[in-house]
Amino acid sequence: MKFLGSIELPEHKAAGGFDHAAVHAAAGRLYVAHTGNDAVDVIDCEQDRYLSSVRGLKGVAGALVSEELGLVFTSNRGEDTVGILQPDHPQNVRKVAVGVRPNGLAVDPETKLLLAANVGNPDIPASTTLSMVDVRRSELIHSIPVPGRTRWTIFDRQSGCFFVNIAEPYQIVVVRAAEPDRVARTISVPGRGPHGLDLDPATGRLFCACDEGKLFALEAASGTVLLRAELSGTPDVIFFNAAFKHLYVAVGDPGVIDVFDTDRLERVETIPTAKGAHTLGFDPTRNKIYVFEPGSHRAAVYQDEPT
Repeated sequence: MKFLGSIELPEHKAAGGFDHAAVHAAAGRLYVAHTGNDAVDVIDCEQDRYLSSVRGLKGVAGALVSEELGLVFTSNRGEDTVGILQPDHPQNVRKVAVGVRPNGLAVDPETKLLLAANVGNPDIPASTTLSMVDVRRSELIHSIPVPGRTRWTIFDRQSGCFFVNIAEPYQIVVVRAAEPDRVARTISVPGRGPHGLDLDPATGRLFCACDEGKLFALEAASGTVLLRAELSGTPDVIFFNAAFKHLYVAVGDPGVIDVFDTDRLERVETIPTAKGAHTLGFDPTRNKIYVFEPGSHRAAVYQDEPT
């Protein structure tokens, strides 16, 4: 990958740094959770410059973009809400109360259901749940208990299923959009602490990065483990590049991106970033990767090329 430069973002007002990011490819905008500022920072992906911030999102842990719905969603962990906003009117945020400490987000654009994966609170029994929100009505419609702390989540349009990583027990829970009030099935993961999660829809394979430094490719339909690989350390965010068949894995310690060829699940490159840089943004239109550096409040920008 080629280093293009860095983008200065607002200084941290408190501890927390950055968290999950998402790109609105059509608009060329990246939205990153600036947890330490209770804000989402907006970046112009064409010119690689900071544009503005959406504020008032207490403890914001992630951003999700739906190109089909033309909406941006936020998980506001500090106030147990999700935010719904339009890119053209980013300050007009609709908030919906959900479960305890929402984190991962995924949306089905057809049913207009938003899933918020709540990490819960150890002091509150049965607080690890999945919240299902009707986006049209801005209303919580179902709360689904899950057996442990949630991690990241994705939606697969082909199967109509949400997939959610559970840290312990080591598994992925599956919820069908057609039955949004229950867990349909679970997939066992042979690695401690499933964390980052993404999907190759063309092959029906899930990619799951685990805390113990292992990466797995699993068949989404059956849960069969197809391939496995070693990582440089404990991972967090992962993104799949369908055009290049690359998977990007953020490893905060020592501070690298592991780049994998997904056909073979073999590492093709390791890019040094910054210590603590555990979260990424990926622009599939421009094949750019944004690395958020908590120590310098900057986004380092890289551009990938096919191998």
